Amino acid sequence: MAAAGRLWALLWLALAAGAAAALGKRSSVKVLSDGMWRELLQGEWMVEFYAPWCPACQNLQPEWEKFAEWGEDLEVNIAKVDVTEQPGLSGRFIITALPTIYHCKDGEFRRYQGARTKTDFINFISDQEWKSIEPVSSWFGPSSFLMSSMSALFQLSMWIRHCHGYLTENVGIPVWGSYAIFALATLFSGLILGLIMVFLADCICPSKRQRPPQYPYSRKLAPESAQLLKKLDEEQEADEEDISDDDTEGKEVSNGDSSPNTVRQRPVNPAAAVDKS
Repeated sequence: MAAAGRLWALLWLALAAGAAAALGKRSSVKVLSDGMWRELLQGEWMVEFYAPWCPACQNLQPEWEKFAEWGEDLEVNIAKVDVTEQPGLSGRFIITALPTIYHCKDGEFRRYQGARTKTDFINFISDQEWKSIEPVSSWFGPSSFLMSSMSALFQLSMWIRHCHGYLTENVGIPVWGSYAIFALATLFSGLILGLIMVFLADCICPSKRQRPPQYPYSRKLAPESAQLLKKLDEEQEADEEDISDDDTEGKEVSNGDSSPNTVRQRPVNPAAAVDKS
């Protein structure tokens, strides 16, 4: 019995050692989440984006695990991201193919497109082959505003997916009912955002009717300006009357002068002149 007990104890120790070794190997690859992506901005990283259902990703896992064992010697962090669980990171890097590997060093990101074996990964880091690859533009970098917005959209899509599953599976709402709820929520949110934009636009650029007067003393000057305008109108009317009087006098003088001239310049009949002679 004592021998059997010792045998079972040794067996349990062997199993515990094997489990510890497996856990130790598994811990050499870091698992990144949406809230940890800023860690990629410091130091040197090799990050694999994968999905559990992807056959190519499953074939890469053994080589990636072996490469991770060299991470401490190469002074590089080896990590992986499950795109099905971390949509924000996949949207931040615009992952369109699986598996996708990125090299990150001091905030610069480069996409690895070489052979996918442990030796090639080691040579890529030790020989600094990443220097021959053009880094991702700052406009499309994971830390840019554009990619941050894309990450938010991916997270929103995952949240909507979870809500749809909860409504159809747990609450028991039919699929079309869930779609109708999301459609109404979209219309309502669009209406609220439109009202907010109109309110902000009206505050920033108010209309002319509601625009405040630019000169606060304009009301004080209003009576004076009215009197001045009235005085100018009276002077203009007086000038017009003087001009009309001058015109009438000029016409009378011209008529008086023109009547003698008409008599003096009246033509003489030649026949009458012959009879007189």
